[in-house]
Amino acid sequence: MIIRPQLHWFRMLLAWRGSVLPELLPRLCLILLISLVALGVHDHILKITVNVSTTPFSLIGIALAIFLGFRNSASYDRYWEARKLWGRLLNETRSLTRQVLTMPTGQIAADDTQAFVHALGAFAHALRHQLRGTDPSHDLSTRLDPAVFERVMASRYRPATIMLWLAEWVQRHARDGKLDAWSMQAIDRNLNGMSDVLGGCERILSTPLPFAYSVMIHRTVYFFCAALPFGLVESVGAFAPLFSVFVAYTFMALDAIASQIEEPFGTDDNDLALDALSGFIEDAARDLLAQPQLKKVELKDGYLLT
Repeated sequence: MIIRPQLHWFRMLLAWRGSVLPELLPRLCLILLISLVALGVHDHILKITVNVSTTPFSLIGIALAIFLGFRNSASYDRYWEARKLWGRLLNETRSLTRQVLTMPTGQIAADDTQAFVHALGAFAHALRHQLRGTDPSHDLSTRLDPAVFERVMASRYRPATIMLWLAEWVQRHARDGKLDAWSMQAIDRNLNGMSDVLGGCERILSTPLPFAYSVMIHRTVYFFCAALPFGLVESVGAFAPLFSVFVAYTFMALDAIASQIEEPFGTDDNDLALDALSGFIEDAARDLLAQPQLKKVELKDGYLLT
């Protein structure tokens, strides 16, 4: 995720990282080459005259803009829902930490309480690794007791296993008379909230936008951009390459941005900064225990959160 202060309007024009322009540059060069060919054809360099009316391009361009707008809205909805789910996880973590610190009717050992809170932080890291398909062993081994760590690593769905252990922790202390029925219900509601977060993230990850829909828009964009120079060369002449590349950048950039944020849990520049979010959630729980922050969030290259 790109984190930058508000840039001056001129510096915004020159922004490179996070603008998807590096990804599009080879394609724009191809459109420029096609535009030069179209210009040469029009000027009889190839002894062939190809003149195409701009009317079909106007109609297709309007329809294409509508479809791209719809796809970007659908992709951003997925991105924003994912961000809200991680915000809810922060709220549930704080609530659970507060509850285990204040609700017990009997004395619970400090180490036992810390194990519960540290497991809440481990849940956020385990969820991040599951969504990104990475190995969580390093992060979980320092936050979970060895027996719990082995149990979690032996499972396929590690965040769900951590959540199961949290519920078992509550049940164990309820049997010992240290948590009453009302406290159990309150804690269970927040555990259910964590389960909703887990299920919501898994739903977004496992249900992308329909592939045929994305392919249709992608093909239409590139066909439109490749054919556009032949429609512009008659009306704008030598400026056809300039206008063609500019229009191609607009449509291709919208398509590329939608593709990035459609899967918000990845590591692209415009995806959610799950490393920072999971660290912040853990730090919020540790702060209620008056424990120091494990690792400060650092910006990569001065403005990039991963």
